[in-house]
Amino acid sequence: MDDPQVLIGVYRSVSMSEMCDSMKQKGDDPETLDLGTNMPLLVYGYLPHPPVSTTPALPLPAAVWVHDGVDRISRLPDVVLVNILSRLPAKDAARTAALASRWRPLWRTAPLALVDSHLLPDGGASGPFTIRDPSPRAVTAAVSRILAAHPGPFRCVHLTRTIMQEHRAEMTRWLDILVAKGVQELVFVNRPWPIDLRLPASLFSCASLTRLYLGIWRLPDSTAVPRRARFPNLRELGLCMNVMEDRDLAFMLERSPVLEILVIMGSQSQVRLRLISQSLRCVQLGHTYLEDIDVVDAPSLERLFLWDTILTGELTPPRMSSTRNHSSRLNIGRAPNLRMLGYLHPGGQELGITNSVIVAGSKESIVPSVQILAIEVQFGIRDAVKKVPGFLRCFPNLETLHVHSSSISEEPTGKVNLKFWQEGGPIKCVLQSLKKVFFNEFQGSKSEVAFLKFIAERGRVLEQMAVVVARECFSLGGNVNAKLKPLTSAKWNNKACKLELFKSPHDDVGGPAYSVEKACDFEFADPFDLNYHYKPERISQLEKPIWRAVECLFLPSKVVLLLLLA
Repeated sequence: MDDPQVLIGVYRSVSMSEMCDSMKQKGDDPETLDLGTNMPLLVYGYLPHPPVSTTPALPLPAAVWVHDGVDRISRLPDVVLVNILSRLPAKDAARTAALASRWRPLWRTAPLALVDSHLLPDGGASGPFTIRDPSPRAVTAAVSRILAAHPGPFRCVHLTRTIMQEHRAEMTRWLDILVAKGVQELVFVNRPWPIDLRLPASLFSCASLTRLYLGIWRLPDSTAVPRRARFPNLRELGLCMNVMEDRDLAFMLERSPVLEILVIMGSQSQVRLRLISQSLRCVQLGHTYLEDIDVVDAPSLERLFLWDTILTGELTPPRMSSTRNHSSRLNIGRAPNLRMLGYLHPGGQELGITNSVIVAGSKESIVPSVQILAIEVQFGIRDAVKKVPGFLRCFPNLETLHVHSSSISEEPTGKVNLKFWQEGGPIKCVLQSLKKVFFNEFQGSKSEVAFLKFIAERGRVLEQMAVVVARECFSLGGNVNAKLKPLTSAKWNNKACKLELFKSPHDDVGGPAYSVEKACDFEFADPFDLNYHYKPERISQLEKPIWRAVECLFLPSKVVLLLLLA
């Protein structure tokens, strides 16, 4: 497009030229606009990796090669050869037809794996284009030829490199072919501009889909979609940087009866999510304009992630904003198998729990199933810290707690000392079930130390406390040993508890480490665990002084301190 549209806020667009003119009037450099307009390309970081690659995983050892001129691979049964071809990029699989007459019909019978970035000269190694780059017309034409030539079925199709606005006819034809020939996995991204192009409703006729990721679209108006449309086999749905109304999102979920994984990352519009599903196991929300989430009835739900969500009415992540701003609400109704929850924001997020039990004559709202909880706390804001005990009381059987200490962009509003925690009444999970505490980006404040000391003195079954110290505690000349010294005066309830000290690899206190892929993978028992994201960084130069000083402090209290070195 000559003058692309920029979506600002919710459903309000201005042209690129209007934005440039406005910046010039304010004395700003319009060239800096590219930084902001390229932000939608962050969607590529949330897309699943293709199951095929142009790069060999491992080279074959020389010993397996037999140089006798005999073609043993071609002697394999057709079913084996077809399986091999289905694991190759489409371009490489098609080239095998030139090997021998034995191979010529096989490509057409192999389930197709088509990734349009593999059709680029460098195989997509250079990464996603910027907004102003032209549409790769040769790639678009090649996709059209391959889809038309192959009879199907399609194992997976990733179409992420075409500016769909410039190729609307091809886009419509592609979807018709994919529906007719049965695609199982589809990643379909609109390369902006515009970033709110309406997705063709024909996609809803694709009953063969098991995995679907949509990026930078406006979802079809559900009132225009046939009521019988459904995704009977869809198990994973990803919606990245899309414009969607509540009824359209609800329509997709209602028409996906076996859906297990839902990922919503980087929505362009506000999200009000109402979960009623017998099959959902994992829900992820990130970089999302979050209004309300109602977990009404989700008996299979095991994991609920809220990562770097954006509260309604704000343009910055919760960790950078005041608790006085509007709060979103998370309502948990029937979710008996919910084991993992986070990151919650005490002080910036309201937690509503429908389930209640009678305890000592009074009604308490709890989620007894949650065993792993992650919270993000602004320890420099008193009102935020004061909400933490109430949050923890909602999870009486909690075993692992992850705390991320967020930086604030304003003056601190008071400290919370140990007396606050001691006089606040018992917290059941701290007393009876909490075994592991991971405290990330410790900045040395008294509020942080008071919280850690309270956990140490009350945790009867506490086995491990890991503290990741922010780099600023070292770079600003601070004495880490002095800041942690109050812990030595704590009367540790469990003398066998192991305390571990790490040094953060981050220069600035940012958001928590997170991976969409790991959160969806149930083989990762605790996706919040930093060991899945990076190794503890070696404490250089300061490691010996810190070790000797802290060793003297902690050994008398019979608490083992481990400095884990990379």
